[in-house]
Amino acid sequence: MAIGVVAGLVAAAIIMVIVLFKLMWRVAEPNEALVISGSKHKTEGLGEGMGFRIVTGRGTLVIPGVQAVRKMSLDLNETQLLVDCVTHQGIPLRVKGVVIFKVGDDFVSIANAARRFLDQQKMMSERVHIVFAGHLRSIVGGLTVEDMIRDREKLTGQTRMACGTEMEKLGLIVDSLQIHEIEDPTGYIKNLAMPHAAAVQRDARIAQAEANLRATEAEQAAFARMSEATRDSEILQAGYQAERDKAAATAKQAGPLSDAAARQEVVVQETRVAELEAHRREQQLQADVRKPADAAAYETRTRAEADRDARISAAQAKAKETELAAAAEATRVTTAAAADAQATEARGLAAAKATRATGEAEAAATRARGLAEAESAKAKGLAEAAAIEARAAALAQNQEAVVAQQLAENWPAIVEAGAAAFGNVEHMVLLNGAEGMGDMFAKALTMGGTGLGLARQLLASMSPQAPGTAAAHGGSPAAEAVAVPVTVPAPAPLAVPIDDPA
Repeated sequence: MAIGVVAGLVAAAIIMVIVLFKLMWRVAEPNEALVISGSKHKTEGLGEGMGFRIVTGRGTLVIPGVQAVRKMSLDLNETQLLVDCVTHQGIPLRVKGVVIFKVGDDFVSIANAARRFLDQQKMMSERVHIVFAGHLRSIVGGLTVEDMIRDREKLTGQTRMACGTEMEKLGLIVDSLQIHEIEDPTGYIKNLAMPHAAAVQRDARIAQAEANLRATEAEQAAFARMSEATRDSEILQAGYQAERDKAAATAKQAGPLSDAAARQEVVVQETRVAELEAHRREQQLQADVRKPADAAAYETRTRAEADRDARISAAQAKAKETELAAAAEATRVTTAAAADAQATEARGLAAAKATRATGEAEAAATRARGLAEAESAKAKGLAEAAAIEARAAALAQNQEAVVAQQLAENWPAIVEAGAAAFGNVEHMVLLNGAEGMGDMFAKALTMGGTGLGLARQLLASMSPQAPGTAAAHGGSPAAEAVAVPVTVPAPAPLAVPIDDPA
């Protein structure tokens, strides 16, 4: 029982000790200092008889009822500065800034702050503002506006130096002092900055104008290059489009062109075949028709010329006889008859020479005929009458010879008239080849023979009347002979086309 009581007492004592320890033990926080008063205590660094103890960063025992414990904040504090000042030039300014301060960490600073602000820690910022405002007005009064603007650090340093002693007495230290703004109600700073602002604005405008000029030049150059590139691109595109169109047109026309070329080649070949066929036919006609016809015509022409020469010789002989008779009769005429005979002989010679010099001979013959025509009219009439009489006598004796002579003299005209039917014929087709050509020429020559028969019939019908006529006139048959014209009918044109008139 006693043990239990003792144990209870011990436990109670232990509990009481713990409670008393809890009540007596105080611990200072890192941002605060404990100020213990109520007993005499000497703190290192402090003067004698301070009467309080300072504890920071550790714990300590405090006797309740005997000692009092108070806390001093070591936190940062700030105060806003808004101070109206007047510069050395008399220009009013308003300075705005901020002061950041705190209680010093050493015991002296804590003791000084505890003596002044322990119960008035909230008034600390106001007291600091008053201190800094007074020193700031004093410092600004000794400076110019230009000094304040150019060197704010100087203003800040002088202010801190001026307030340092007083702040140390208050147990405070200044962590930071910043001058934020200097307001100028009169506009002095603004006017002071105007020349510089104008110069800066001018330089800025010049720089901007130069930049705009360079930008414009660069843009124009870029636009020019863009236009040039666009032009080159359009030219290339146009060239490519033209090549594409040309290729498309070529491809589109390739089929028709190939068909046309093929047809053209066919036409060319057909034309060549037709030309070769025509050439072959022409050669065949040359061999089958023209050469035999030329041979036959040459033979006929040769024989006709021979007959003509023979008849001409006979006629010339008879004409000679007639001429001699006429010359005998012409002795009775005047010299004009002889001149006419000479003119007639000159005309014959001129006609013979006309083949070599046609123009000259015709001119000479025309002059000769013009000069002698009047004088030779009578002699020519007598000569013609003698010739007619001689022909009538010859006709009465040998009609066949006279007719043959007339035909021989006019045979070239007869043949030419027969051939005139073929003069305008361009093409001739002979169905029987050489026989057809021979028949054609035979018909043409037969016409001449038909003319000869007609002449014979006409002479036969007129021959009985010739003597009676001569007796009625009481003259000789030779003197009263009448010239009987011999008309050779032109051959009927043959409707046969011929290729070559020759």
